[in-house]
Amino acid sequence: MAKASASSSGKSKPAAAKTTPKPDDGDNFALRSLQEALDKQKRFKADNDQLLHFYEQMLLIRRFEEKAGQLYGLGLIGGFCHLYIGQEAVAIGLQSALDNDVDSVITGYRDHGHMLAYGIDPNVIMAELTGRAAGISKGKGGSMHMFSTEHKFYGGHGIVGAQVSLGGGLAFAHKYNEDGGLCLAYFGDGAANQGQVYETMNMAALWNLPIVFVVENNQYAMGTAVRRSSAETEFYRRGTAFRIPGMEVNGMDVLEVRQAAEIAFAHVREGNGPVLMECNTYRYRGHSMSDPAKYRTREEVQEQREHHDPIERVKKDLAAVGVDEDKLKEIDKAIRATVAEAADFAETSPEPEPSELYTDVLVEEY
Repeated sequence: MAKASASSSGKSKPAAAKTTPKPDDGDNFALRSLQEALDKQKRFKADNDQLLHFYEQMLLIRRFEEKAGQLYGLGLIGGFCHLYIGQEAVAIGLQSALDNDVDSVITGYRDHGHMLAYGIDPNVIMAELTGRAAGISKGKGGSMHMFSTEHKFYGGHGIVGAQVSLGGGLAFAHKYNEDGGLCLAYFGDGAANQGQVYETMNMAALWNLPIVFVVENNQYAMGTAVRRSSAETEFYRRGTAFRIPGMEVNGMDVLEVRQAAEIAFAHVREGNGPVLMECNTYRYRGHSMSDPAKYRTREEVQEQREHHDPIERVKKDLAAVGVDEDKLKEIDKAIRATVAEAADFAETSPEPEPSELYTDVLVEEY
């Protein structure tokens, strides 16, 4: 038991009064300053070429995932398959702001869109989905376990929340190697209640690691509404206990996501430690292809499609700067052809040789 302090007269001193931080306290300000910066300018000022590029990339993801759903229905894709339809603005908005020479990305098992956002060949991604030797993981990873160390994309992970801890390791490597890079670690609202997520946040804050934690909050995790599974549904607040600033972002607006990325990445690159970003988005399909999504109404999904679709929002932005509707139709036609070619490539590519089972299992040298 601690002893009471005493004065020279032997009498106990009164306990020091606790002070309540003022609203403008420096530490508290640091936790909300990024949100304030975003609120001052919500959307990235893209030029016409950038805006058109965002549209093309998002539409490629949409059409690719639609085709993947068709191939799954035909039995050409096995196992689980988690589509990214509706969430395209998150991956494009964030990854378009990365330095691809040094930065790294890691995510969960809804990973096709993130790979396409990197500009990786749709042929090798579709071939991986169908388990072919030409796939980016030689057909051994499938939908949930895609990697490209060349692009510093480290998966594609099936264990819920596990990628966050690995992302902490990637961030530690960036700091250790002094390469100037940061790690972008995606996870969903379902993974947000995993203990390892908070262990990683704690260490990242302690060690001042260059990492941006991104919650892709698509509202339903595997099939349970956020309000039924989380006591704190404002996920951007979850880093406060670790003194990590949070940002709340409209994940259905690619320009807002890109603007948030500009602010968050600059903060991290300046040596200020991690950031937690919540991108509020919405998946139109079920959790996976085997999910009938009976936990929500068709009317709810339709309302999201009609009033919040990220691709339709960009189309309106393009129309506002004078881009002709016929040009957008030409782009869509070309993307559909690209996706059809990827499907044909995947269907006609050979399966891996049986000997491939024994490669890439262990690292030979440490």
